[in-house]
Amino acid sequence: MNEILIDTSAGVMTITLNRVEKKNSITSAMYAAMADALAQAQADDDVRAVVLQGHETIFSAGNDIGDFLTAPPSTPDAPVFRFMRGISTFPKPLLAAVCGPAVGIGTTLLFHCDLVYAGDNAAFSMPFVNLGLCPEAASSYLAPQLMGYGRAAEALLLGEPFMAEAALEMGLISRIVPPAEAAALAQRQAQKLAAKPISALIETKRLMKKGQASLVAERIGEEGASFGRMLHEPAAREAFTAFMEKRKPDFSKV
Repeated sequence: MNEILIDTSAGVMTITLNRVEKKNSITSAMYAAMADALAQAQADDDVRAVVLQGHETIFSAGNDIGDFLTAPPSTPDAPVFRFMRGISTFPKPLLAAVCGPAVGIGTTLLFHCDLVYAGDNAAFSMPFVNLGLCPEAASSYLAPQLMGYGRAAEALLLGEPFMAEAALEMGLISRIVPPAEAAALAQRQAQKLAAKPISALIETKRLMKKGQASLVAERIGEEGASFGRMLHEPAAREAFTAFMEKRKPDFSKV
């Protein structure tokens, strides 16, 4: 079974996380497939918008822990970093339909989307600190910019989930709908965008993001370096060991 489904129709490429039995947790191979799809969409003149989606019950539980521990990203060309660069620099309209939990990268990737439509069952969380790690995908920069420092501190330091209503209020998502309607709404909006002049869409998006583009790229690199270092430190080892042993981590000695 393909864990990433790619469909292109009427100018819209739809990238679907298709690993529901594993809560759409993302493996290295899935990151590679999504990075390749974004590169293809950018190069293909017939693709005028991209939609990212999961399932009505789950968007993504974040990284697949087992896969991540077996082959952690160690170079800038690792699939996860290719995906982050691809999504953060994608020049065409990028939309997402989010239902259910969106954990870790499931939330941070949304900072790079232009329009996000969420089911009323959506729950967002960035629990990196709880794993002894730091944020990724430039979320340490983009979250305070979008949410304000106080809310970003709650989300990133406490790592607690926040629901669709809070995400709408802070501007992370564009609209809340019943879960069964989120994907269809994203498709309708993508079709509207696909009918517009692509040169105008690309230039408008470039101008809106111009002031932050270099900062985002720099922060992704800095976060990646810190993330890689922290992954081998005692706090992360305790967090991941506890996760695999299905117990609460004990950080009292780290």
